[in-house]
Amino acid sequence: MKKISLLTFILLCTFFSEMKSQDMHFSQIAESPVLLNPANTGFFSGYFRAIAQYRNQWISMGNPYSTMGLAVDGNIFRNYKKSACLGIGLTIFNDRAGAAKIGLTNINLNISGIVKINKKSVLSLGVYGGAMINKGNYNALTYASQFNGTEIDPNIPTQESVHYHSFTNNDIGAGVAYEFTTAKVNHDRDDIVSLRLGAAAFHLNQAKQDFGSGVGYRLPMKLSGSMMLRIDIPNSKVSLQPSLIYLKQGPGQEINVGTFVKYRFKSGTKVTGQKVETGLAIGAYYRVNDAIIPQLTLDMGTYAIGLAYDINISAYKAASKTVGGFEISLRYNKLADALFNKKSEYRN
Repeated sequence: MKKISLLTFILLCTFFSEMKSQDMHFSQIAESPVLLNPANTGFFSGYFRAIAQYRNQWISMGNPYSTMGLAVDGNIFRNYKKSACLGIGLTIFNDRAGAAKIGLTNINLNISGIVKINKKSVLSLGVYGGAMINKGNYNALTYASQFNGTEIDPNIPTQESVHYHSFTNNDIGAGVAYEFTTAKVNHDRDDIVSLRLGAAAFHLNQAKQDFGSGVGYRLPMKLSGSMMLRIDIPNSKVSLQPSLIYLKQGPGQEINVGTFVKYRFKSGTKVTGQKVETGLAIGAYYRVNDAIIPQLTLDMGTYAIGLAYDINISAYKAASKTVGGFEISLRYNKLADALFNKKSEYRN
């Protein structure tokens, strides 16, 4: 496969990703809550959470996209006597692709305020700020002007007027999330029905993408909307976890819809909180006009591992041969699934 110029590379990616946002993303939406919305920072059933993810996409193109992420977040001032607490987190994401390893590294600090409205409702407001580091080995790029009639010859002058370089700029964004939870009281545990709605805006400053002289492109603001449900089936060990995600950035948009079916191996104890919930969740998502994504999550209580695979069904499948991307996630969540932990826990 011939190497192409950076601008041609960007145009091709835009063409083949008509239904995708321009930012990096993961298919395991439930395992990247802070990337989806800064208001999700510290907004979970636990005290501390760390999630690591790795994604390898479009192997068939020869120089696949490689995406890695680490998100660490938790909450402070959480107490059952208080109606509010503070969430804080740090996220590091890296995405790179192509022969020149053109990539982006995001390092952000997240802060959220989480307020208990009543016994069933909780509201969170979150913001983030950080740096976006764009870099690549631009000397590895070759151009059509270097074609000698048989092949690309890197020794031929490129005749390009723009000289690309690495750069760093700032990034800020904000979001809001609301969760409504109700429970049917049983002897050993409660059957829970919860709904979480979220909306967020990323890249509010629309930083200039200064790849080289004469390039005045600014990163479009990205809008995110989400709806996530948990429905415990009464008198069973089965839960349904459907969700809908909408992303829009510039002319591109992405819609993800699907559900998990979770079977609980063990239910969390109501009184002592010493036993946390464990189970296996199997599901499938559809990224509209792009991919079908089967997923599996093994939840061992404090630890969880998730697997996903994109089956490409877009127009790009002629080149990808339906090969999309493999993804794995690892999660650590202190007291993540205990239904009634310590008295000091802020219950939402």
